[in-house]
Parts: sequence; C-alpha cells; structure tokens
Amino acid sequence: MNVTERYARETARDYALRMLKRNIASLELLPGSMLSENELSGWLGLSRTPIREALIELCKIHIVEILPQRGSRIALIDCAMVEESRFLRLVLETAIIEMACELAPTLDFTVAEANVKLQKFYVENRMPEKLMELDDDFHRELFRLTGRMQTYQLMDSMRLHFERMRNLSLSTLKESKIVADHEAILRAVRAGDKTEAVAQLKRHLHRNQVDEMAVRERFSALFTPMD
Repeated sequence: MNVTERYARETARDYALRMLKRNIASLELLPGSMLSENELSGWLGLSRTPIREALIELCKIHIVEILPQRGSRIALIDCAMVEESRFLRLVLETAIIEMACELAPTLDFTVAEANVKLQKFYVENRMPEKLMELDDDFHRELFRLTGRMQTYQLMDSMRLHFERMRNLSLSTLKESKIVADHEAILRAVRAGDKTEAVAQLKRHLHRNQVDEMAVRERFSALFTPMD
C-alpha cells in the first residue's frame, strides 16, 4: 500500500478515506482483495474506528464490500458502474469545458500547460502511475479555473469506478493517446471552440469503452462476470 503523509487539519477518517481511494484507484489494492482493519490501522498509524468509517463510506459507492463475520473486500470492477461514472463525468465536464471556452480570454492556463508538458515527460520515461496523477490534475484544473470546485468534489467519489478501468487501460494501451487528448482539449478551450473542445473530451472519456474488451481479456480476474 502506498501511504503519504497526513495533511494539516485532516481528520483521521478523511485521511483513511483519501489513502484508501488513492490505493484503490491506482490498483495498489486490487479488486477482489480482502482488507484487514488491523493491517490498515498499522499502515496508516490510526485506530480502527476511522478505518471502519472510511470503509463504510466506500461501501456506499460500491467500491468496498463489507462481509459479515469476514471483513471487507475490494469490489471487482463492474463495467456498468464504470459506465455510470463515465456518464457523470461526461455530463459535468462537458458543462465545465463549455464554460471554460466562454471564459478563455480571462483565464490563466499556465498550470494546465505545465501539466501537459509533464505528461510528455512521464510518457517518455514509462511512468504510467505519474501520468494518471497528472490526468486527474488536468481535469481538476479546469474545474478550478471555472470556479466549480464544489462540483468537482461531488463528482470525485464516483470517479473511482472509472479510474480503475483507466489505470488498467494505461498498462494496455499507448499512453501517448492520453497526452494527445489533453493537448487537443486545451488547444480547443484556449481558442474558445466549444464544439471541438467537447468533441475532444468525449473522445477522451470514451477510450475505455473502445478498449474494454482488450482490458477485460487481459485482466479477467479483476472484473465481475459478464452476463
């Protein structure tokens, strides 16, 4: 499990939730694996109470399964939930992209531009885990630029379903597609071209659909059975 430092003023529950989300999204905690509250407590340096509270929160969004008398387990990847997560992102991010296009002359895209440059570096150096973090940062930056961070927070939990599929895709596909997508989105937003920006966003978020079968074939044990 990949553990980072606790933020200042971050509650024990919020820290546990953040670390669990991070490791579930990155697949450090694999779908189908059992979770031990005692082990998590030791890794995070917390009591079992905030660990249990975080697990209950993740159970609500169907990322963790709480098994009576047995403990907790990371849920297998459910493609229906991935699609619902993708749909939510598409609806909200389309609105954000259109708003960013309208505000483009007044926005400072320095952070977004630096992000894309770093993505190129990590692709060249074969570091997909860093690329995933930068992907998150790129999309969050568009919410920040348009002053819609509360909307981003509302979307954040459901993103876990989408992000697990995306992470598997990064190990299967050419990462350069992700960078090219972001370059195209940013270029269209800066130009104020709503039609092109939205088209590029849709292409970006649909990549996991296009390659779903290839990913499922390679990682079949991590998915719920197909109907």
